[in-house]
Amino acid sequence: MATLTIPYQQIMNYDDAENNCVFRRRARNFHRLCSAGLTVADGLILTPDFFSRLFSSLVDEKGCLHSPDLCPGLGASLEDLLEPQLTKIEALAYTTENRLLSLSISFNAQTDLGAELSEKTFYFNGLKELSSILLEEVSDFLRCHDESVSVSKISACIQSAASSADQICGVANTRDEDSGFEGVAIVRASYGLLPDDKTQLYAFDEFHISKIALAAGKKSIVQRNLGHKSESTVMVQQQINRMPCDEASRLSFSITDDEVVSIASIAIQCEQILAAAVEISWYKSGGNQHIVLINISLMARENPTNNLLERYLLKDSGQVLIEGRSVGQRIATGPVRIITNRKDIGLLREGEILVTDMTDPDWESVIDKAAAIITNRGGRTCHAAIIARELGVPAIVGCINATEVLKGIDHVTVSCAEGDMGYIYKGKLDYAVSDQTLFHTPDIDVEILMNVGNPDRAYSFQAHPNNGVGLARLEFIINRMIGIHPKALLNSHKLSAETQAAINIRMAGFDNAIEFYKCKLMEGVATIAAAFYPKKVVVRLSDFKSNEYGHLIGGNYYEPAEENPMLGFRGVSRYLSDDFKPCFELECQALKAVRDEMGFTNVELMVPFCRTLGEARQVIELLEENGLVRGERGLKIIMMCEIPANALLADQFLPYFDGFSIGSNDLTQLTLGLDRDSALVAHLFDERNDAVKMLFKMAIDACKAQGKTISVCGQAPSEHPELASWFVEQGVDGLSLNPDSVLEILMHLNAKKRQIAP
Repeated sequence: MATLTIPYQQIMNYDDAENNCVFRRRARNFHRLCSAGLTVADGLILTPDFFSRLFSSLVDEKGCLHSPDLCPGLGASLEDLLEPQLTKIEALAYTTENRLLSLSISFNAQTDLGAELSEKTFYFNGLKELSSILLEEVSDFLRCHDESVSVSKISACIQSAASSADQICGVANTRDEDSGFEGVAIVRASYGLLPDDKTQLYAFDEFHISKIALAAGKKSIVQRNLGHKSESTVMVQQQINRMPCDEASRLSFSITDDEVVSIASIAIQCEQILAAAVEISWYKSGGNQHIVLINISLMARENPTNNLLERYLLKDSGQVLIEGRSVGQRIATGPVRIITNRKDIGLLREGEILVTDMTDPDWESVIDKAAAIITNRGGRTCHAAIIARELGVPAIVGCINATEVLKGIDHVTVSCAEGDMGYIYKGKLDYAVSDQTLFHTPDIDVEILMNVGNPDRAYSFQAHPNNGVGLARLEFIINRMIGIHPKALLNSHKLSAETQAAINIRMAGFDNAIEFYKCKLMEGVATIAAAFYPKKVVVRLSDFKSNEYGHLIGGNYYEPAEENPMLGFRGVSRYLSDDFKPCFELECQALKAVRDEMGFTNVELMVPFCRTLGEARQVIELLEENGLVRGERGLKIIMMCEIPANALLADQFLPYFDGFSIGSNDLTQLTLGLDRDSALVAHLFDERNDAVKMLFKMAIDACKAQGKTISVCGQAPSEHPELASWFVEQGVDGLSLNPDSVLEILMHLNAKKRQIAP
């Protein structure tokens, strides 16, 4: 006897071979989850036998329809067939009342191109509406397949869904979809019904939960991102409508932290039961505090790895418009976008070539749209170069007059694959990319760490061969995730109405300005710490210069105008000043919370730009006053060796710290007396200079003599493979590299080791 429908809760009573349809697996999974105590929306499978019975008068002896144009009387037949079946599930029986149901239709067809599977979800209220949707979708599908599809390949499923005015819905994944990173669960939430088009999920509130912290009973939310939530899908008077969200709803998170953790826990429990990464759809309705699962799907197995080394080669020749210092070894083409005023950075579109005088941290919120970056000023260690390396886009800096030369040029090709000089060619030139895979991490005598500033890329970067993070720049997190001067948050009530309005926009979702600052700092650091856990993550305390702080919202009220900010109010001098100390204390509180409250004890601290021995002593005391005690719960505090005085007096600085990390950018600048942002002297900036290397060696030898750790976190080993080899020969413990240079340096060091092996 044919089985027309199968209730989810009875799926275990039916033989798989006889009732093999695409929804069977989902129903079995739901049954297992329900048995484990989870709340699951009940459902009813419409089997292939159901559709064979429905279309029995229209199919030939092979089971194929004569015509996709269904007869008018079929609607009534479908209603007659459906009605007694719906009574099998109480929630589905009341199809004439004000109760909303969902319909998932899946078509599985054998075509000339092979198996084809498509699925759509609809909301309906009442038997007639259900029948109408079902017939229309089946008819459309059959028309597209030229009457060649067997009715026995069609199945569908109906599930209950809530319809209260205060419903909240969402999805949750047990790994990051883009990178494949499995250490976090991602929860998205919004008001109303779950949209049938998943592209709308971009507007949802998004939360990232560390599985490690959650399992340890610690604070586990490492990211909160407020969604646009401009409208929601709701049922009004038995009709599905899109309704605008009011301002209070838009500017608030749709679920509480406790609910985020609860949903993530449910998703992880599903993952454990089903032994696979999952995506769940859920809702919470009215006064009901239970999270109800309405769909679950297994995510494809992935083994994320970033062991692919790309080589770019320009295949065409063309007119060189301008040249400068190359950053990275890539090639890109695209339309030119010249921006001379930071107020216009919003004009940058995806895939355009950004041309400007110079970038600063204020640009970071949009600069990742660029296919390449071209600047008038700057050298290989300027802000634009550092950002380009982290984003993995080519950049040519120090072009002198690119904003003038490229006026009126539509498209260009940016080539950084031809050595130290980068070239901008007119038009679109053809280029090739070859791949070389590093299958095994070489056995070399040094830790390979990474420089990571952008938390959004941490999940991808962790898949590189690495021993952790040697430099996480706190100022990158402040700029990208906060964008407001900390003193402006401490004194927002004293600022202009315009500035207060700008601050309120950035801190939407938070009621307290100080808590916003601390929370966002925590999240930025915790995201990186969670991505690399249990490997160490060395967080450098904020090292904004006055001109960079001045570009943050409210910064113009508090920052001095300095002729050379690189040599001015920065580093430890700033932390110890009465003017900035309250801001630094917020920084310390956030870092302490990451270690203590969230459990990421893999976080270590790095002190930048420490000029004197007196500053070394005072900053350690200040950290202790704020609960960051060197050695307590394994906390390591190292100093960035980036001033000649640090190397010259290394043996006297080291007793205050657990070691050094060489900042080659500033150490080179200050040793050779060069402004590293000046294009006029950029050709003289070279970390391989003998005077610079002498200071490198002094710092290394001092650390080794005192048994302290010594690593390198500046650009030098990323830019110059031979210098990376020199550092290894001198006995450094670690090289912290730009992510885009990790594979190349690894391969170079491995080849070097093979050459000298006995």
